[in-house]
Amino acid sequence: MTKVELVFVPAPGAGHLGSSTEFAKVLVDRDERISVTFLVMKMPFDSKTSEFIKSLATANISNRLRFIELPAIELDPSDTSVRPMTTLIETQKPHVREVVSNLIKPESSPEEPRLGGFVLGMFCTQFIDVANEFGVPSYIFFPSDAACLGLLFHIQYIHDHQQVDPTKLENSDVELSVPTVSLPLPAKVLPSTLMNEQWLPVLLQLIRRYRETKGIMVNTFMELESYAVNALTTESMNSNAPPIYPVGPILNLKGYQGTSDQDSIMRWLDDQAPSSVVFLCFGSMGSFDTEQVKEIALALERSGQRFLWSLRKPASKGTMETPTEYTNPEEALPEGFLDRTATIGKVIGWAPQIVILAHKAIGGFVSHCGWNSTLESLWFGVPIATLPLYAEQQLNAFLLVHELGLGVEIKVDYRNDQFSKNTIVSADVIERGIRCVMDHDGEVRRKVKDISEKSRQALMEGGSSHHSLGRLIEDVINNIK
Repeated sequence: MTKVELVFVPAPGAGHLGSSTEFAKVLVDRDERISVTFLVMKMPFDSKTSEFIKSLATANISNRLRFIELPAIELDPSDTSVRPMTTLIETQKPHVREVVSNLIKPESSPEEPRLGGFVLGMFCTQFIDVANEFGVPSYIFFPSDAACLGLLFHIQYIHDHQQVDPTKLENSDVELSVPTVSLPLPAKVLPSTLMNEQWLPVLLQLIRRYRETKGIMVNTFMELESYAVNALTTESMNSNAPPIYPVGPILNLKGYQGTSDQDSIMRWLDDQAPSSVVFLCFGSMGSFDTEQVKEIALALERSGQRFLWSLRKPASKGTMETPTEYTNPEEALPEGFLDRTATIGKVIGWAPQIVILAHKAIGGFVSHCGWNSTLESLWFGVPIATLPLYAEQQLNAFLLVHELGLGVEIKVDYRNDQFSKNTIVSADVIERGIRCVMDHDGEVRRKVKDISEKSRQALMEGGSSHHSLGRLIEDVINNIK
C-alpha cells in the first residue's frame, strides 16, 4: 500500500487556516494512506491566528496530521501595502525547504509515507518553486467560491491577451461577461485588489502560477455552483486551467472558542422563540466606524426585531491590525440604545459564529459574505442579508442575491476596506434588509432550506463532493514515482 505525505502551506489568517485545517482533516479521515504535515505561517499582528494555533496544539485530531509552526517574521503593522504578505511568504521559503528536507527519509521502507506533493493556500504560489525542487506536484486549496476562481482566471486572461486594464474599471458602470457567472457582472462588485495598481500585478502572477499546478480544490459543491464549476472545466476558461475539484462545503462544525462569553450567549438564545433572532456578524476583520454603527443600531431599533449583534472596535486607521473588543460598547452606540433594546437584543464582542448559526432561535444572518460564513449559514439553513466589506465579498453578495437567490440585499457593492472611501449605508436600507431576511414565508428561505439539504448530501458517500475528493486522492496516489 503506497502511503503519501502531503505538505500543506496555507495563507496566514484565521479564515484561511481554518478551512485548510478542516480540509486536511477530511483527507486523512477519508483515506488511511494519506498523512499531512501542516506548516503554519502567521501575521504577528493577527491575534485570532494565534488563538487558532493554540487551539490546534491542544486538539487531538489525528496521528496522521501534525502541525509545525514556522518561525515568526517581524512585519510592520502600519504597512498596508502588498509587501507584508509577499515578504512573509518569500522569507518562509528556506524554512519550508528545511522542514520538507527533514520529512524525506533517504532509504524509506514501504511503511514510510512518500512525499506526494504540496497543497498551497491561494496566496502561496511562491512555494511551487520549493515543490519543484523536490520533484513533486503542487495543488491549490482555494477557500472561496468557484465563481471567484473563474473571475480571477478571466481577469488574468483578458489582461494578458486582450490588454484590458482592470484598474480602469474602478467606480465605473461597466458590466463584464465572466464565464463562471451567468449574469453580466458589474465592475462595482469586483474585488478592490483587482482594481488596485499595486495589488493587481501580484494577483495576476498568482493566477498565472495557478495554471502550473496539478489541480485546484475549491471549497464549494456542484449543487450550489454548477454553472461556475462546469465553466471551469470547459474551454470557456481559455485553456490550460488545471483540473478543478469541488470538495466542499469544508466546515468546522464544532467551532473555535473565541474570547466571547459563549455560555451567556447560548443561555440568551435558549430563551428566544425558534427563528426569531437576526444575527449580525462581520468576520474576524469586520468592523465599522461610529457613524455606521449608529445607522445599524437605528435600523435594529426601528425594526423591533430580536437581534444578536457582534460589535467590534475598529483597529487603528492605516494599520493591518485586527479589530478588538469594546471595553464599553456604549461609546459607539446611540445614547440609551442598550436600555431601550434590553428586552429584545444582545450586543456581544467576538462571536462563536458556528454554534450561533446552528441554534434554532436564529432566523436570519446579516453578514459580510465571507465564503466561510456563507457556507456555514447555508449549511444551517439561515438566509443571509448582504453587507460585504472587503476581498471577494461584494462578488459573493452579488452571487447570493442575483444569481443563486439565496440572500437578500442590504447592499452588494458596499466597501469598507483600505482601498475605498467609506460610504454610509442608511438605517432605512438596513432595516428593509433585516425585515426581508426575517420573512418566514419568503422564496429565499425556501431555497436556502433546499440547498442546506444538498450541502449535506454532497459530502455523503456517493455525493458530488465525496466523489470529487475520491478523484483527487487517486490523482495524488498515481503521481507517486
